[in-house]
Order: sequence, then C-alpha cells, then structure tokens
Amino acid sequence: MNVLNHESPSRAWVEVDLEAIAHNLDIARQALPDTELMPVIKAGAYGHGLEPVARRLDNHGIAFFGVANAGEARRLSRAGIRTKPFILGPSFPEEREEIVLNNWCCTISTVEEAAHFQQLAAMYDKTFLVHVAVDTGMGREGFLPEQLADMVPLVKAMPNLKVDGMMSHFPSADEDVPFTQNEIELFNRCVETMQPHFRLRYRHIAASAGELGYEIPAANLARPGLLLYGIAPMASIYDGVLRPTLKLSSRVSLVRELPPGHGVSYGRTHVTAAPTRVATIGIGYADGWNRHLSGKGVRVYINGHYCPMLGRVTMDQIMADVTHVPFVQPGDEVELIGPHIPVTEIAALADTIPWEILTGLGPRLPRVYR
Repeated sequence: MNVLNHESPSRAWVEVDLEAIAHNLDIARQALPDTELMPVIKAGAYGHGLEPVARRLDNHGIAFFGVANAGEARRLSRAGIRTKPFILGPSFPEEREEIVLNNWCCTISTVEEAAHFQQLAAMYDKTFLVHVAVDTGMGREGFLPEQLADMVPLVKAMPNLKVDGMMSHFPSADEDVPFTQNEIELFNRCVETMQPHFRLRYRHIAASAGELGYEIPAANLARPGLLLYGIAPMASIYDGVLRPTLKLSSRVSLVRELPPGHGVSYGRTHVTAAPTRVATIGIGYADGWNRHLSGKGVRVYINGHYCPMLGRVTMDQIMADVTHVPFVQPGDEVELIGPHIPVTEIAALADTIPWEILTGLGPRLPRVYR
C-alpha cells in the first residue's frame, strides 16, 4: 500500500510573539526599577511554550525563572537554560534528591521538609539554598507567622541548609486592597523577625497585581506572570504599553446554507430563525476552546467581520454565523483570541480568568513563534 506523505495545514494554532514578551518584561522592570525579577513561566509559560520563552528571556538579567515543579525545572535544564529555576510549589519527597543535586531553588514550609533537604545535602556534601515560605493569607503553603520563632533555631542547626530568602503570595491583590495592605505589613514584620538570624538575599511576595498596585518595603524581588503575556490584572499606568503576546487562530473547514428552524450543534440549543450561512471551524474543547463558552455570546473574527458563535462547542469544531460576511470559503483564517478579540473578553464570557484560558490551550495546537 502506498502512503502519501502529504502534510495538511494546521486546523488551529497559537502564534506567539516572543519580542512582545521581552518588551513586557522590560515594562515590569520599569515598574520596579530597584527590584530583581523572577519571570513566572510555569504551565508552559501560560500556554506560550516553556522552552522558547525561557530561551528568549535567559539573557535579560533576571534572578530566577518561576516554575511549578521539578519536572518543569528539569525541562529548563535539558534545554540549556542558564537562569536558575525556582520551584514555587512544595516538592514531593521523591523529587528532592534531584532538586538538591541540580541546585534548583525551592521553598520550605515545614521543619520536616527542611530536615529532609538537610539530610540530602549532607549526603552529597553540599550546601543547599532554600527560601522560607510564610503564609500571610493564601493558605496554600508556608509557615504561619507565629511559627517562625520556633522554626529559626531548628533550621539554623542544619549545617548543610542555607536560608537565602523569604517568600509569600497575595491571594487577592486585585480584589481586596485593605486585606493586601495588611498582608504587606505582616510580611514586613516576618522579614524583620527573620533578618537577625538569616541573610535574606531575596524577599518576595508580589506577582503581577502586587507589582503594579502596591509598594512593599521589605521586598526586593517580584514575580511577574500575567503581565509578561500582555495582560494587566488590575488597572495601572502601564495598561497602554503592554503588548499582546498570543494569537489563537483556526480555519473555516466548511460553509453551508441552513434553512429556518434548523438546529446547530448538540442539544439544538441554537435553532436558526431565518436562512443562515454557517461556517464550521476546526477548533473545539479538545484544543482548549472552553465548552463553557457555549451560548455566551462569543464572537470570532473572519475576513474583517465579527461573527457570532452558534450552539455548543464540540470536541473538534465550532460553528459561526457568516451570513453577513461576503466570500467566506474553506481555508479562511479565523481569529479567536488576538488583536480584535482579547483574552480578557473570552475569560469573562466563560466566567473564568485569563490564566485558565491561556494555560488551557492544549498540546494539539502547534505553537508558531515570531
């Protein structure tokens, strides 16, 4: 049997502007000129691609790359990235030997974690650097502030462990200003408690919203995430200068004329009221185009026109009304997120946040880099 080796065009794809990401990192630096930066590139750089984004930013004079776990740190190491990864979440016990051997930076939230890292560092005759996580309100990881005094002598007695920093995280910097201001004061007090005992080279609590919206006297490191990708999580003077970094596109695969009273997609949640030209588009929830967008007034952009999406999102396809758009034909490009349809619009219609939309863009979507 002869098999033809024809390569078909992508049904849907993500276009990433690496120069825009570098530009947005420079904006983060302008926002905090005396603060070091840890670009957060976990979850595939928020759907943009872990290794390509890391390569583009590797020479930008940054302190760390923020990653979620040892697996992401390993990928950076294998890609030859020179900037040290910082593992933001707690590590599993079976991951810690690899973390110590590679000198990846991580946090400790309990004395038990610290003791295990001390044991591993001693086994390999290494001095291992950690950041103490303190829980100032997130409830996800870290020592409670009142536990710090008891922790200090125990960790100081661990000769192969060196506390190199302290970190926390804002749970509601973009929603609750009074709580966040109180949290900043608590973090400042925690730093003051720790500084007589440890040389805290890095002190950090702010992600994008915290970086744009607050002054944090005790902090000298920030973790820009969403703003790297062109989205400000709260209003700031930098709204007009951040550049969008991602465009999600697909193609029209079919154009058909449907009569009045004809259902569109599963459940017949949309029924045509008049003769309607319907375009079938090659993207669905298997690609990360959220099924919760069904029936929410989502629009797509085809040949210079906004077109309403019809009916439910299916696994591999969606449909749109192109009755008013002349000359639509199979192969035409469709913008789903981009200069005409911001990701914030899609997130609001899906009743979610831009982070989820971006990180949900699946591996079936090829990434094209500019």
